[in-house]
Amino acid sequence: MIRLSRLSDYAIVLMAHLAGMRGPGPHAAREVAASAGLPLPVASKLMKALARQGLLVSHRGSKGGYSLARSPARITAAEMIAALDGPIGLTECAVHPGACLQESSCHVREPWQRINAVVRDALAGVTLADLAQPPHGGGPDVLPIAGSGLAAGGAR
Repeated sequence: MIRLSRLSDYAIVLMAHLAGMRGPGPHAAREVAASAGLPLPVASKLMKALARQGLLVSHRGSKGGYSLARSPARITAAEMIAALDGPIGLTECAVHPGACLQESSCHVREPWQRINAVVRDALAGVTLADLAQPPHGGGPDVLPIAGSGLAAGGAR
């Protein structure tokens, strides 16, 4: 199964809540954690990591907290995942060429690299602004995948 880490999932939830909060911020970690329904220690750890990666800005002082480093439309799902989990790669050779002893004779390396590129591009085509939208009633949520003519969730 291909799966995000729990921390990346929570980080994206936090970022979406932060994007949906009133005003540009800063917003206190406690406020963002409560909004997202996450424990404060987990939220604080994730927001510090996201700030180190340049996706959030940390503001010090009594009126401090966190704000988005860029507009939600300019932050992608791929960036948020890579900030916590590292480079997006379905196979080791997609992330670290030369790391596999079978690489020179592998018949599936190129197809896996194409698949990896499609997955990475799909994640890069979904923005925080897309993720922060309130869910639409009446069916599965469908997000457009930029430039593909497809939508996440299988719709065309």
